[in-house]
Amino acid sequence: MFESMRRVAQTMAIVGGVVLSSLVVLVCLSILGRELGAAFPASGLAPITGDFELVEAGMAFAIFCFLPLCQIEQGHAVVDVFTSKFGPRLQRALIWVSDILFAAVLVLIAVQLGAGTLSKMNSGQTTFLLQFPIWWAYALSFVGAGVAALVACVMAVLRSLEITTGQSLIPASDQGAQH
Repeated sequence: MFESMRRVAQTMAIVGGVVLSSLVVLVCLSILGRELGAAFPASGLAPITGDFELVEAGMAFAIFCFLPLCQIEQGHAVVDVFTSKFGPRLQRALIWVSDILFAAVLVLIAVQLGAGTLSKMNSGQTTFLLQFPIWWAYALSFVGAGVAALVACVMAVLRSLEITTGQSLIPASDQGAQH
């Protein structure tokens, strides 16, 4: 179960990376078009219309694409001023509680994004310049949030099983961003 969730999380991160890289290229081309168009007005070059609308939608999706891998690899920031002094048993319990809390929060975010998607779909709102429906961005983010919630729930269940059975079901990870 853990390995299949890791593969899903890695795939989502790759998709997020491709989207993020595409957004970087889009912004660079838009800036280049703006600057060259200003320097050489007869060239017909101009910034990409609606670039900020695409960046806004794409960034939200990319962020949600990275969340599952961050969750499964314990990549969230950890401030362990006091907890580093705790024994391994208490530290495992704290990780278990944090995984349950993350799962609850990510489920809440996914549910709210789902409701927001339906609301935007029903309202018919579109972006200002490109006139694409706003719900498309919400729907993409909802997919990412849904996968993040699924991964977080699986992690919470696996941690719960670890706590109750004493067996190690999740490989140890020292990848947390410790401060």
